[in-house]
Amino acid sequence: MLTQLRDIVDHVAKAESLDDALALLVKNTRHSMRTECCSVYLMSNDNLRLELMATEGLKAKPNTVSLGIDEGLVGLVARSCEPLNLANASVHPSYKYIPSIAEYKFNSFLATPIIYRRQNLGVLVVQQKEKRQFTEVEESFLVTLSAQLAVVLAHAKAHESWSTQLQASSTQQKQFKGISASNGVGIAPLWFDDAQPKIEAILPSSCLDIELEKDRLGTAVELALKDFRRAKKRFEQELNTETLAIFDLFSHLLNDPMLKADLKKQINQGDSAEWALRQVIESYAGRFERMSDSYLSERANDVRELGQRLLYFLNYEDKLDIDLSHPVILVTTQLTASMLASIPKDKLKAVISLEGAANSHAAILSKALGIPAIMGVEFNPTHYHKSLAIVDGYSGALYIKPTEALIQEYTDLQNEELELSKLITLDLDKPTLTLDGHLMKIHLNAGLSVDSSIAVNKGVDGVGLYRTEIPFLLHQRFPSEEEQFLQYKAILETYPQKPVVMRTLDIGGDKPLPYLPIEEDNPFLGWRGIRFTLDHPDIFLLQLKAMIRANIGNENLSIMLPMISGIPELKQARAFINQAYEEVLSESESDFSKPRIGMMVEVPSMLYLLPRVAGLVDFISVGSNDLTQYLLAVDRNNSRVSHVYESYHPAVLLALKQIIETANQHNLPVSVCGELAGDPIGCLILIGLGYRNLSMNTSNVAKIKYIIRQVTLAEIESMTEILLHHDDAEKILTDMMTFFEQKDLLGFIRAGK
Repeated sequence: MLTQLRDIVDHVAKAESLDDALALLVKNTRHSMRTECCSVYLMSNDNLRLELMATEGLKAKPNTVSLGIDEGLVGLVARSCEPLNLANASVHPSYKYIPSIAEYKFNSFLATPIIYRRQNLGVLVVQQKEKRQFTEVEESFLVTLSAQLAVVLAHAKAHESWSTQLQASSTQQKQFKGISASNGVGIAPLWFDDAQPKIEAILPSSCLDIELEKDRLGTAVELALKDFRRAKKRFEQELNTETLAIFDLFSHLLNDPMLKADLKKQINQGDSAEWALRQVIESYAGRFERMSDSYLSERANDVRELGQRLLYFLNYEDKLDIDLSHPVILVTTQLTASMLASIPKDKLKAVISLEGAANSHAAILSKALGIPAIMGVEFNPTHYHKSLAIVDGYSGALYIKPTEALIQEYTDLQNEELELSKLITLDLDKPTLTLDGHLMKIHLNAGLSVDSSIAVNKGVDGVGLYRTEIPFLLHQRFPSEEEQFLQYKAILETYPQKPVVMRTLDIGGDKPLPYLPIEEDNPFLGWRGIRFTLDHPDIFLLQLKAMIRANIGNENLSIMLPMISGIPELKQARAFINQAYEEVLSESESDFSKPRIGMMVEVPSMLYLLPRVAGLVDFISVGSNDLTQYLLAVDRNNSRVSHVYESYHPAVLLALKQIIETANQHNLPVSVCGELAGDPIGCLILIGLGYRNLSMNTSNVAKIKYIIRQVTLAEIESMTEILLHHDDAEKILTDMMTFFEQKDLLGFIRAGK
């Protein structure tokens, strides 16, 4: 059975077209199950009809029979999403006789839905003249086959000609869905760039001249360094230092002795420069991918982008082959920062990446540049090259060959957006007050560097989260105390008289350092965060001393401890902080105050221990990202279960309510530094629950301050009380959408004003 299953799936996967694949499917399934008929129906794009796409045994030809989702036994299987096994199909209440397919001669009927990630792609059917129930083994075979085929067919739907077979004429408007990465609306012809080299396509190859390969690689590195310097210079007037730091990251990696040594080692073994590059880049990227922190795990794509640029310069071509005589929407397999830098901003209306995530550096760069972007769109761009399209960066929607009415609607929304963008920058530097006069504090999340020159700094109340692990990840050794001291001092001096919360090293099994690899079966629940630093007091004390030294003369440092799951960990960490303080104090010529000590609330166990830790910390900060993942037992970076991750899940809201109530009872200052704080809907829910300190990325500050100024605390609290009684996130979202519409704020969660 297993061999037959594998053979069928392999043949289908290797077919050159969808028609061929489905023809092979029904032929081989019929043969393997020794039945007299096998047919496959695929769901139409509107999910309302099932089309007979291939058959062995029925009279009808493919593409000539269409059933409504509520018609016949096939429709029943599609609706119920479960198999149907009948000995005499014609007596079933849902049976429908269709003369054109001559189905009357078949009595036995076995069908199973083809489901991929909760989406019903179609129905696979086998039939026989003999009146008999198919055996459990036969039913299990068909169910297993359908499950395996679902992946193949989903890929075909995205990259093959499914759309031309199941949709109307090619002139009809098409709609596809992706992940929103940068808000905004773009209207222009699509331009598919498939000329970029793909590092995953490099196959093992050897070289005849080792020195020549080393020279080729050295030249590629120099060209790439010049390219990144040129890109950074181009964006210097438009972007803050935090965003520009991506180009510094690339340059740092290119100059890294360990990376160069690893590449040369592979070439010395006889590998070609290209094959050496792929092996080393995949190894480095793998270290980042194993990290649970979404920001850090996404750095794997940055490493791969670096590899792509080196591969590009190994086979140097001058520039992207794009017609820039008019504005375009760029479509690419994997969007990179270099691509964005190579196209004039006035010619780039939007970007679409077939792969990639919303927190990639290319996505962050798109957002900073104000270019609408969507990621992970499943469609075949070669079919629509140069076709007019609309990108809705708010919803992640892509409309190809849009109607005149839709074009006009989105043009109007673009005009409204311009008005809205002007509105939110007004009074940016003023306190964030609700309409009824309640003050909210807005802080920044930062990781690479902080730019004191950007306007948004005047409008924030400090830094709510500084990720100290980023510099550790960029080095090929542990940074010295002096190196850390200079880094932290620069951050603290950027915000005089404003609090800066620095999180201690959040590194470990899921965030391995390049120079300290850690292999674990389950790194997400393993040796990470405070567990790692407590086991390495040498590293921990060095960092704490650097922080405390940097605070002398600034007096605005708060130290935050990550991944605390119990009181013993907290007490041990406090002891190390006290030790570091005493050591620095003994070496100092003047007295200075001890920094405030806080902890992250991200492990669910702390919900029950908060009353006991209230006397041990000066403040707490809720890491809503990890807290949500742990509460719902879901890895949001795993595409198979990411749909389960719901920021507005009732359990998440109830947990957040419990945290703020407990903190208030013990007069414990509390903030939120997860993505929920910078989300237009999430920020209002948090305020309604009682939170008054929100920390977010730079790009969210202006709009969140504006939104808060348009509402009263009373109405938000009233709305949140209603939300807490809902049983599902969808209902919560619907109610908040209605509220945003009533307050004329929909422009922050969809296109327009």
